[in-house]
This record gives sequence, structure tokens and C-alpha cells, in this order.
Amino acid sequence: MKPRTGPFGFILSFGVVSMLMDVVYQAALSVQGPLLASLGASAALVGLVSGLGEATSLAGRLVSGPAADRTGRYWIFAIAGYAITGLAVPAMGFAGSVVAVSALIIVERFGKSLRTPSRDAMISHASAKVGRGKGFAIHELMDQVGAFAGPLVVAAILQATHNSFGSALGVMIVPGVAAILVLLVLRRRVPDPSAYEEGEAEGEAAGANAEGVAPTQGVVGANAEARALAAAPVKQPRAKLPARFWAYTSFCGLVLAGVGTFGVMSFHMVDAGLMDAAFVPVLYAIAQAVDAVFALITGSLYDKYGVKVLFVLPVVSALVPLFAFASSVPLVAVGVALWGMSLGVQESTMRAAVADMVPGGKRATSYGMFSVATGIGTFVGATVIGVLYPLGQAAIAVYAIALQVAAFILLARLVRRA
Repeated sequence: MKPRTGPFGFILSFGVVSMLMDVVYQAALSVQGPLLASLGASAALVGLVSGLGEATSLAGRLVSGPAADRTGRYWIFAIAGYAITGLAVPAMGFAGSVVAVSALIIVERFGKSLRTPSRDAMISHASAKVGRGKGFAIHELMDQVGAFAGPLVVAAILQATHNSFGSALGVMIVPGVAAILVLLVLRRRVPDPSAYEEGEAEGEAAGANAEGVAPTQGVVGANAEARALAAAPVKQPRAKLPARFWAYTSFCGLVLAGVGTFGVMSFHMVDAGLMDAAFVPVLYAIAQAVDAVFALITGSLYDKYGVKVLFVLPVVSALVPLFAFASSVPLVAVGVALWGMSLGVQESTMRAAVADMVPGGKRATSYGMFSVATGIGTFVGATVIGVLYPLGQAAIAVYAIALQVAAFILLARLVRRA
């Protein structure tokens, strides 16, 4: 069925959905460390839980991505994933124990693992006409509007209620419901996003007919032939994912293993007595604003220069622990901003490169596989940094820099072989 919304409108509409849901789950992520700390968790436990949550979010896509490709039910996976997140976050504020909050963190991240491969696959179809890097960057920019607003709402409520996490997270049910409603409307208008790319191939088929290729069965036959031609470039459902893709995912996994999560960083802010829990989400919001700007810049540069743009990622990531685990608020703020820069590249340019390395018919599968590597990297990074935390900032910095150097070398080899 032909979409009733143009490709740019589709990207913007999905951006609205992501913006509203980012208000929800980024609010939770911004206080994950302080919330667990208030219930008696240690730095190692915070690192383990936050790392396991992100690993679930990423590695879970190994199942949801191929399942979405196999069944073609991209919308079902997307809607289910958003619904799980919309319910899990408000429940965190009232859980009342480390075990319950930890379980809900993982459940919420599972919701993200369900929806993301399908969402990215659908956006990749629409972005074919506006530019891969630009399309993903625009979506990420709107994403970050919510990621910026959510933590600020939580910070304001925590300040007004003397750190009542129940009140701060419970209110998130409102944007969660709104996101689902927008998503349902978008599904009605664009039931099959792959038609954006098929439309281009149909135009080429029509041009071929104009040059003398006779239709076989009148108008219906021409449409069938056009659809066959549209499918031809991606007729590789049984083909293995390219070696270049696997080398690229290894690079991404190494980078994330050396960055860690905001959960451990925010634990440090409270544990070291640098700031009250109500102020932590403000720093998180600043990081999301930096993320949005950097995503737009590097996404646009990617369309011109390709994966070479990603050389900035290990460099920025290596600097994060040198500041984020310092003993002064200004230095920590710089570290959080650098973490935001790293996140911006990860969420836009890193994702866009996958779409250009893998054919359309295997795209959700490739995003699932890609997420396994980045999920393992995130889990290892958060866990190791949480364990190293009692040893001090120097131990964390040495570990992180070593991994980023290895990642830089791997990317250099990848670019040289291109």
C-alpha cells in the first residue's frame, strides 16, 4: 500500500514518537545511579545492573531483528517495545527495593530491544530519499529533544518533592501514552515503509518500459514486473552478512567497552558528595543536548566522508573517564559533555553506516547482530568500570584508553581496506 505520508514526514513523525518516549526512559536513565544508591546499591552493582540493562537493550535485538525480518511485522515489534517501556518506567519509582528496581531496569531495556531494529529498518527505508546520515541524524535530533526534557522534568519534581522518585517517575505515564497514540496513527498512514524504496525502483522500471520493454500482462503485469525489479537489489535473504560489517561491529563493540554507562558516572557524583540527586538529571540533560548537536554534525559529515568520520569516536571516548570521575563538579561536567558527544556519534552515524553496508532484506537482522557486539561491549564496559571504581580514577582511565587505542587501530585497518 502506498504511504500517505512522505519519507521526510515519516522520519519527523517517528521522531515525535521517539521524542515522547525519550522523555520517559531518559528520565529513568538520568536517575538510575542515585535511585539504586538510595536503596543501598554499591558502585559495582550499579555498573552490573546498568551494563546488563544496556546489554539487554542491544543484544536482545539479535532475536527481535531477525524475527522482524522473517515475519515482516515491524510495526508489531515497535509498538510492543514502546508499550513495555511506557509501563516499566513509572513502576520503577514505586518498586522500593534494589532487586525490584533492577528487574524493571532490565525489563524496560528489553522493551527497547524489541522496538529498535524494526524502527531503524523502517527509518532506513524512508531515509533512502533524504540521505542515510541526514535521515538518522534528524531522527536523533528529535530524539534528543525528549532526552533533554525528560531529565529536567525529573530534576524539577525531585527538587520540589525532596527526592521522591515515585512522583518523579510516576508522571512519565503521560508522555508514554501519547507516544503510543502517535505511533498508531503513523502505522495507519504508512503500513509498509519499504514502499519508499520500492517506489524508486518502480520509477526505474517504468523508465525501462518507456524505452521499449513491453509489459507482460497489461497494467497489472507492469506493476508486478516493477515490484520484481524493486526487489532485485535486495534479493539476498540467504546471503551472509559481509565481512566489512563484522569488522565494523567489532570496532563499535570495542569503543563501547571503553566508555561505560551514565549509571556509574551518576553514582560517582552522589557517592563522592559532589551534588544532590536532584541535580544529577540536569547534567544528564546537558549531555543529551550535546548528543543532539554532535549527532547532526557527524551525521551530515558521514554523508560526505563515510566511516572516516568515526575516527573522532575513540578519541572523544578516551577522554571521558579523565574528567567524568574527577573530584570537582566542573571537571565532571566536562566529562559528561564528552560522554554526550560520544553518544551522539553512536546513536546516529554509527547506526547509519550499518544501513550502507548491508542489503535492505537483511537490514533488521544486521541491526540485531550489530547490537550484540555493542551490547556485549556496553555490558563489559559498565561492569569493569564499576568494579574498578573503588581503585580510583587512574585505573578506570588506563583501562578505557587502552580499549580506545585498539578501536582506533581497528577502524584504521577497516578504512584502509575499503
